[in-house]
This record gives sequence, structure tokens and C-alpha cells, in this order.
Amino acid sequence: MTARRSSEPIYSTAIVVGRGLFGALGVKRRVTGVEHVPTSGGAVLAMTHFGYLEFALVEWVTWLANRRRIRFMAKQSVFDKPVVGALMRGMRHISVDMKAGAAAYAKAVEALRSGELLGVFPEAGVSASFTVRDLKTGAARLAAEAGVPIIPVAVWGGHRLLTKRHKVGFFERFGVPVSFAFGAPITVGADEEAHVATERLKVRLQELVDRVQREYPVDGTGQWWQPRHLGGTAPTPEEAAAADAERERAREARRTEAS
Repeated sequence: MTARRSSEPIYSTAIVVGRGLFGALGVKRRVTGVEHVPTSGGAVLAMTHFGYLEFALVEWVTWLANRRRIRFMAKQSVFDKPVVGALMRGMRHISVDMKAGAAAYAKAVEALRSGELLGVFPEAGVSASFTVRDLKTGAARLAAEAGVPIIPVAVWGGHRLLTKRHKVGFFERFGVPVSFAFGAPITVGADEEAHVATERLKVRLQELVDRVQREYPVDGTGQWWQPRHLGGTAPTPEEAAAADAERERAREARRTEAS
């Protein structure tokens, strides 16, 4: 049983700020399936990653539904920032060193076994094409080792607030509909291969994304936030992957020069 209702002033303050921000922006939330999030006990929330605010948006709707807090796994670089890092630690999120992730993995398993909700982005980065990319196996491995379910979560519209490689205009952020689809729990057998369970997760996420895109109340034809295959102008998956690879090469070159 998790101590989710114990006092956590930093997290509570962050939730109040987030609710105030989304309220001021007039975000129109459309939520289905949130009853799949357990009211107690551990679970892995495996979320799509099309923008930078999904973590706050999913926490927002989860808190409104059952007052549960989510512990997110985030890159160590986020924790290295003076103010943001202190807040992340205060909210008991888990830092991940991309070159040595064993410690973070162990902390995540411990959190799940103690009854926490753990938020992960199995695509391991924002998808600039706004399509579901191939997933890493971490969510499946964590769920299997901790003996908890995976709850797939698709978020659509949140990228219209803040995302990768597109500067969103100030007034564009007001009154944006954001759709959330929580899927039925996925159980990962102790003997099931991680890549098999991960493929099941990807199929389910894609089904949820297809549904929220189909039911989205705004026509995205010709819009920057709509995937190319649905008539938008976002980069194709191939174009986005090439841009990511080039950016990583440039980053590695800078690190080499600095060393």
C-alpha cells in the first residue's frame, strides 16, 4: 500500500501550480479510461511523448481522478539544473543516468514494490513526427520484476502547448483540447520476453492514439501539430529520425571538443 496521501508539500504545491496554469490556459481535457489507474498499489504508466508537458498533464488528470501522485523517471540532466533539480528531488522523481541506468532501475523497482505509480516514456524522447516510435523495453522489464501492471496512456493535444522543434505562439496555447486515453492494464508474465511484451504495449498505445486522433474535436489538416499521414505538416518519422541523428552527432562533436 502506497503512502500517497501523506503530506508532500513540494508535490502538492506543484500540483496547485499546474492546475492553475492549465486552468488559466483554458485547457479542455477529454479523459477516458482513467478508472484503469489503480487506487492503490504499484503500476507503470507508459505514456506517449509528443510534447514536453505530458508528465504534468497526466499527473493533473490522475490527481483529479484519485488523488494519486506519480513518480517520473527523467534524465539526470534535468536534476542537474539548480532549481528544477531541487524540485524534482523534492517530488521524489527518479533521475536516470543514460550511461549507467542500473541504479535508477533499482530505485524504480523499489518504488513500484512499495506501491507507487511510476511514469515512464517508453519512446525515450519526444517524437517530433507526432507518431508512436519504437519503444524501449524498460517499462515491460520494470513491470515484470516488480509484479505490477502497465497502464498505457495516450495523450493528444498536449504538444500544442509545448513541444520539440516548434515554437508555439503565446495565443496558440489558449483553449487547446487535450485528450487522454488510459488503456486497460497489461500484465507482463515473469517468463515473458521483454520485447514481446513491449510490442504488445506499442500496439495498444497505437490503438489509443488512433482513437484520440480520430475523435479529436479540431481538424488538423494543414496544421503543424498534425502527423503527415493525417494531412498535417509535421515531419515524417524518417525526417524526424534524421534530424535527431544529426543533432546527436553535433552534440557528440561538441562534447569531444570540450574534452
